[in-house]
Amino acid sequence: MDRDGKIFVAGHRGLVGQAMIRQLNAQGYENIVTRTRAELDLMEQGAVRDFFASEKPDYVFDAAAVVGGIQANDKYPADFIAGNLMIQTNLIDTAYRSGVKKLLFLGSTCIMPREAPQPMKEDYMLTGPLEETNQWYAVAKIAGIKMCQAYRRQYGFDAISVQPTNLFGIGDNFDYETSHMVAALIRKMHDARVSGAGEVVIWGTGTPRREIMFADDMADACVFLMRNYSGEEFVNIGVGEDISIADFAALVADVVGFEGEFVYDTSKPDGTPRKLVDVSRLTSLGWESKISLREGVERTYAWFLENADNLRTLDAGNFARQAG
Repeated sequence: MDRDGKIFVAGHRGLVGQAMIRQLNAQGYENIVTRTRAELDLMEQGAVRDFFASEKPDYVFDAAAVVGGIQANDKYPADFIAGNLMIQTNLIDTAYRSGVKKLLFLGSTCIMPREAPQPMKEDYMLTGPLEETNQWYAVAKIAGIKMCQAYRRQYGFDAISVQPTNLFGIGDNFDYETSHMVAALIRKMHDARVSGAGEVVIWGTGTPRREIMFADDMADACVFLMRNYSGEEFVNIGVGEDISIADFAALVADVVGFEGEFVYDTSKPDGTPRKLVDVSRLTSLGWESKISLREGVERTYAWFLENADNLRTLDAGNFARQAG
């Protein structure tokens, strides 16, 4: 990836997109192009084509997606599958037709079978049934990975795909309805501490295990892969170890200063029993995680405290985090 090349980061206002901008800037990449959703609706093919024709980016990081937690996935299945299919199809196809040198597409561990062996190797995709609570998002992401592979085979387009593990970090969505687990726990613990509440309710049993990664660490891996990898097979990005939700909740409580009890609402779904990716392909390329889980939580909570008064919260009808 040439340092003088023009880089388009799609979805730059989302968690991953913000981290990508920080990493690119930190590594000396300055010719970066972004658009908010108001400026460019990635679901509109004509608008995307006009943008590429006028800006002529050399490289594309596709961090744009319709995202949310278990509750949002269950409530808005059509938005998750249709929105993501439109966004990624417009970006991948138009990038190829516009002469983009290289594109990176971000998948998700949701693409793996619910009962996939652990740790999950890249070739486990499509070997079993998906987790029902996020199948709509997963199917769209699988299609995106396959589209990158197809355009590489048929057209020689240098499109690579990555599968990040569970992410959190600076600029996360802390809305109660639509946030993912880490941001939701930080918000719950903080509000409970401030209000003096004696307990925090956690969905499920607390026994599922999750691999959790600080978004800036993941973004560093993406920049590394854009510079050092070109292949059809997607690459897992993770830290190589997992933690139970109960133990992670205890870590968050310690960082936030919440000293109350946890109440587990077992009427709510646990989701996939375990998610741990095999990072041997990534480490063999020469990259390893650098930021510990505790450090990531501390940095995220510090940002939350600095921005608590003006955090944007998204209502349940407008949770799309694509391109702004």
